[in-house]
Amino acid sequence: MTVTLKITKDEPAPAPAPAVSHSHTSRYALPKDNSTNSSNLCSGPFLLLSHGDPTGFKPFWRSVGDQCKVTFDSCDFMSYLTDVGKVCWFLEKDLEESIRELHRTVGNAVTEDRYIIVGTGSTQLYQAALYALTSPGGAEPVNVVSAVPYYSSYVEETNFLHSALYKWAGDANTFDKEGPYIELVTMPNNPDGQLRAPVVNRYGGKLIHDLAYYWPQYTPITSQADFDIMLFTFSKSMGHAGTRIGWAVVNDKDVAIKMTKYIGLNSIGVSRESQHRAAKILGTVSDSSQCIGGNFYRYGKSLMTERWTKLREVISRSRVFSLPKYIEEYCHYAGEHTEPHPAFAWLKYCNEADVEDLEILLRRYKIMGRGGSLFGAHPKHVRLSMLGDEETFNLFLDRLSSIQDAISKANHYSYAKAIQSLTASLS
Repeated sequence: MTVTLKITKDEPAPAPAPAVSHSHTSRYALPKDNSTNSSNLCSGPFLLLSHGDPTGFKPFWRSVGDQCKVTFDSCDFMSYLTDVGKVCWFLEKDLEESIRELHRTVGNAVTEDRYIIVGTGSTQLYQAALYALTSPGGAEPVNVVSAVPYYSSYVEETNFLHSALYKWAGDANTFDKEGPYIELVTMPNNPDGQLRAPVVNRYGGKLIHDLAYYWPQYTPITSQADFDIMLFTFSKSMGHAGTRIGWAVVNDKDVAIKMTKYIGLNSIGVSRESQHRAAKILGTVSDSSQCIGGNFYRYGKSLMTERWTKLREVISRSRVFSLPKYIEEYCHYAGEHTEPHPAFAWLKYCNEADVEDLEILLRRYKIMGRGGSLFGAHPKHVRLSMLGDEETFNLFLDRLSSIQDAISKANHYSYAKAIQSLTASLS
C-alpha cells in the first residue's frame, strides 16, 4: 500500500464545520448568520479576519503541481524514533537539513552550531521553551512579560495550565518586579508589524524571540537573527497551517534537551509524515529561490504589497480609520529597499468620542476582528488578517469603504445640525 500527499490543483470544498458548544466556543467559530438581526448593518457572509489563516497563498501552491508531491509506503515511519543519538530524537534528518538550508538562503537566522527542535506548530514550542527556562522551579512562578501591544494568545497560552513554574505578568513596559523573568519579543510584532527589541533589559531575565513573521513576504530581512531561542512556524513562512509544523533554533544544549523532553512527554514527538511534507516544501522553496517565476517569496511579497496598497487607498478616502506607518529598509534577501507589509492590519478608529470598541462596530458589519484589549491595547484598535483568500479580502475592502461612508455621512449630518443650532441660538 502506498500513500501519496500532493498539493492538488483542484481541491474539494471543505465540509461544513460541526456545531460548536456555546460553553467552549472556538476562536475560529463564526456567529450564526442571521441577516434579519437588527444589529447587522450589511448582508452577506461573516468575514473571519480574527486569525491568520494563510489561504491567500493557495494560488501559488496550486501552480507548483507535482513538485511538492510526497510518496511513502504504509510501513514507513512506524517508529516513534528517528535518531536516538541526537538531542531532538524525533526530528527527521531531511527536515533539519531543509530548515538550515532555507535560513541560509533567506539569510534571516543563524543556524550554524545551533540545535533545531521541531514541534507541532510554534505554540507547542512556546510552551516547551517556558518549561525549559523555568524548570525545576523556585519558590514563586517566573514572571512572563511582553511589550504592549503583545500577541493576544500569549496570555491564554501562558496561563492555560496554571503552572507553578511561570505566570503571565503583563506589559514589559511597566514591569518592575524583582527576580527572574522571561520577556517575549515578537519580531516583527504581532499585531502591529513593527520591529521590536527587548524592553526590560535587567539582570536575571531570559528572552524568547518569536520570529514567525520574519520572512521576506512580510518584512525586509535586515540581518541574520542571532538569539538564544528563536521560534518559527511552517504556517506563516510557507502558508501551510494545516501541516502543524514549527521549529525552534536554540543556542544552549541544556535548554534544547529540556524542550525536547517537554515535547516528548506532551505528544511523544511530532508527526513524521508532516515533517517529510514540510521538508519537501521547504526544499522546493530553497531550490527555486533564484527562479523569478517560481519564487514563493517574490510571489508572497507581491501579494502582500498589492493588498496593503489597496487597503491604504481605501483608508485614505476619509479620516475615520488609520494604520501604522512603516519605514523602508534594505532587504538583504531582495537586494533592495522595501517597506514592511505585515500579515495583519492594526486598524485604529480615529474619532475619540462616538465609538469605544472598534471590534463591536466591525462585527455589526459582519467583519470579525480581534479587539485591541486582547493585545493589552485600547479597544479602539482591531487586528485584521491580510492573509485570507482573494474573495474575502475584496469583500473586506468593500465593507470597510461602506463603514467609512456611513460614519462620514453621520458626522457631516451631526456637524450640520450643530451649526444650525448654534446659528439659531445666536439669531
